[in-house]
Amino acid sequence: MEFRHVPVLLQETVQALAIKENGIYVDGTVGGAGHSYEIASRLGSGGRLIGIDQDAAAIEAAKERLAPFGSRAVVVRGNYVEMPRILKELHIDKVDGILLDIGVSSYQLDEAERGFSYKQDAPLDMRMDQRAELTAADVVNDYSEAELKRVLGEYGEERYAGSIARRIVRERADHRIDSTQELAEIVKRSVPEKYRNGRRHPARKTFQAIRIEVNHELDVLSDSLDAMIDLLNDRGRLCVITFHSLEDRIVKNAFHTAENPCICPPDFPVCVCGRVPKGKVITRKPIVPGAEEMARNNRSTSSKLRVFERIYGLESPNRIRKR
Repeated sequence: MEFRHVPVLLQETVQALAIKENGIYVDGTVGGAGHSYEIASRLGSGGRLIGIDQDAAAIEAAKERLAPFGSRAVVVRGNYVEMPRILKELHIDKVDGILLDIGVSSYQLDEAERGFSYKQDAPLDMRMDQRAELTAADVVNDYSEAELKRVLGEYGEERYAGSIARRIVRERADHRIDSTQELAEIVKRSVPEKYRNGRRHPARKTFQAIRIEVNHELDVLSDSLDAMIDLLNDRGRLCVITFHSLEDRIVKNAFHTAENPCICPPDFPVCVCGRVPKGKVITRKPIVPGAEEMARNNRSTSSKLRVFERIYGLESPNRIRKR
């Protein structure tokens, strides 16, 4: 199957990156290179684009899509949390912009054998990096009932996490649960009829939660953002596109902390902790797709773009009287 992924908030992201003709840019989730192609097309001979992805199919698709740019575009297989190491190996100290498009791609959802979708029957897999050991089947069959309830509740924000976890444990006592359709049916039987027959599939949140657990998505995101800000040149920008509230909250809080790192008690008249701001948040409210894009691509509906700009030489907060 051809790697297909419709990039969301494409023009908004390219504009937010404020691309310099001879700048260096990193797409940490290159996918099918939709965003990367637009970035690379705006670079001059001195510019450079580095695309990173953990999915082997994405790497091949990105290499093919970016081939017209020659040595200006380099594609590396890896997780974006490894960005500092990857850039060091490429002899790059700082970059002018970084993009993350978090979550599952259209290709991963549509290719049945990857096991991301409840709409098609396939083995329970859900690994974005197929070199990883943990699969969705491992989570479903090996986690305790308490662990399953935690995963579904925290990562899926599923109100019926307890009843779904109980039924999974009961069903797997008879036989191993190995297919997406079987899991989807178990979820359906675990929830009230009104929820079962609602507008959205009742297994949607369960599949999201298990996918996040398998790929450690929230931990990777939390562990990456501050280091990425440190990789930026002065006035360089970090752009992050998220698709649900858990991811967006992590990004929002990380950007806020980078802008306002002071940990002094609120009643201190002057900041004495010495923590220096790393820059400023460009998007006080996230950028969301317009009606036209949402009509054209329904998977863009929940997307949000947040932007942070690195600024060196900001005055140390221990010299600023707190208001």
